[in-house]
Amino acid sequence: DTVFRMLFSNRKNLLSLYNAVNQRDYKNPDDLEIVTLENAIYMGMKNDLAFIIDTNLYLYEHQSTYNPNIPLRDLFYISNEYQKLVDKKSLYSSTLQKIPAPNFIEFYNGSTILSDCTELKLSSAFENLSGEPKLELTVTVLNVNEGHNAELMQHCSTLKEYAQYVARVRHYAANMSLNQAVECAVDECIKEGILAEFLSKNRAEVISMSIFEYDKELEEKKLRKAEYEAGFSDGEKSGHETGFSEGH
Repeated sequence: DTVFRMLFSNRKNLLSLYNAVNQRDYKNPDDLEIVTLENAIYMGMKNDLAFIIDTNLYLYEHQSTYNPNIPLRDLFYISNEYQKLVDKKSLYSSTLQKIPAPNFIEFYNGSTILSDCTELKLSSAFENLSGEPKLELTVTVLNVNEGHNAELMQHCSTLKEYAQYVARVRHYAANMSLNQAVECAVDECIKEGILAEFLSKNRAEVISMSIFEYDKELEEKKLRKAEYEAGFSDGEKSGHETGFSEGH
């Protein structure tokens, strides 16, 4: 996600991504008001990109692993955003303080299979919910792995090339060391004109970040596998003990 953030912190690239997602045709990158919370870190999680355009507020998050808690994270982020936006205004006056309407998008490129577009809802986390939720937050999850969301990729070449770069890293990582895989992917992409200018300019940083984050992704997978196996083992043991107890 650091490489994603680096790419789309560029206003021109971000505007292209916004236009592609929303089927708009804004030309001037200055129409974007960047409001990313630089210091908004909750339990080590950082809000990736946030901006206001056309009186709407957009929170863009990137995930390389499936995470059903994005709606709750976005709830914290949007609360901080609104707090910042009304900081100098009184919420005790008789005047209604207008705030930009929120939109929540997650760009997902993990290895867990997801369809092109899915939704995550905050209300899924509510325990014992009866009736309609009094608070809801919906995150649109867009699968940006290579081969998904062809129309979106067609309208945002930077996103398409980012997906190609990630696919190359994964392809090479299956057969060689991570360091070699990332370097091969970067060199090949530059040679083939995939994010060529960006990768040439930021080569060292992109390589180090890609190695760190791909490694982190693998470690998280190992942790989840270990947790699953531990849970399965405990459940099996409990089942055997219950069966043994009932049998005697």
